[in-house]
Amino acid sequence: MAHISAAQVKTLRERTGVGMMECKKALVEADGDLDRAVSILRKRGLAKADKKAGRTAAEGCIVSAGDAGGAVLLEVNCETDFTSGNENFTGFAASLAETILGKEPADVETLNAATLQSGESVEEARRGLVAKIGENISIRRFECFHSQDGVVGVYLHGARIGVMVDLVGGDEALARDLAMHVAASRPVCVNPEEVPEDKLAAEREVIRAQSQASGKPAEIIEKMIAGRLKKFVNEIALVGQPFVKNPDQNVGALLRERDARVRRFVRFEVGEGIEREETDFAAEVAAQAQGN
Repeated sequence: MAHISAAQVKTLRERTGVGMMECKKALVEADGDLDRAVSILRKRGLAKADKKAGRTAAEGCIVSAGDAGGAVLLEVNCETDFTSGNENFTGFAASLAETILGKEPADVETLNAATLQSGESVEEARRGLVAKIGENISIRRFECFHSQDGVVGVYLHGARIGVMVDLVGGDEALARDLAMHVAASRPVCVNPEEVPEDKLAAEREVIRAQSQASGKPAEIIEKMIAGRLKKFVNEIALVGQPFVKNPDQNVGALLRERDARVRRFVRFEVGEGIEREETDFAAEVAAQAQGN
């Protein structure tokens, strides 16, 4: 059996990012051959990645890349808030955003097969990161906006909320202000007529039940429903909301004043809609300490 020096272990660790003990074990198994040791660690890492694939990843970050002519918004998830700030994790997310911007994949599945600047596929890099960090990592969603006749505005609230607005007319400053507004006010669509029918139906039933409890005549109740439903759609449609930087003016009036219109927007918030599992933190730490 070849003697394994500290320098060899250090070199392997620098190449792979894997812990010292795992590097030493791999070098012993490879009889000191560095390339074989790298291959061994990769295989072990992929196995670990597969093992962690079913674990809930509801933390993470929102990142963006691009400019006013075209941009991308991306959510990448991990298991803990601690890892969401890890430079390996954030670096991976940033490289993905640049890859999406350059290659414009149709969906996450297509993105996974794309090649990074490092020469490995996105999926290979993701699984390698899972092995390195010890948590499940998932690429959840992304959106690309390109504008030929307007500007794309992006606003990131830290790394947890990201908004992208496609604005026709106006300028970059207005587009960013509107993205900031969407981050704060959470509209579901641009215009009242675009409110999804299921939301309207659900709200209509709630209003009807409340109105009928008043004991008023049916024709009055119908007027009450119509009035409250109109108020509801203006509250959740972008153009009807009071502008966050000037609540005395709604977004629709601002857009008319600036001779601009919002074509579309997208808002991502880390982990929204993901059902989180209740975990025993002490047991989790113990499991990680045992290499599980």
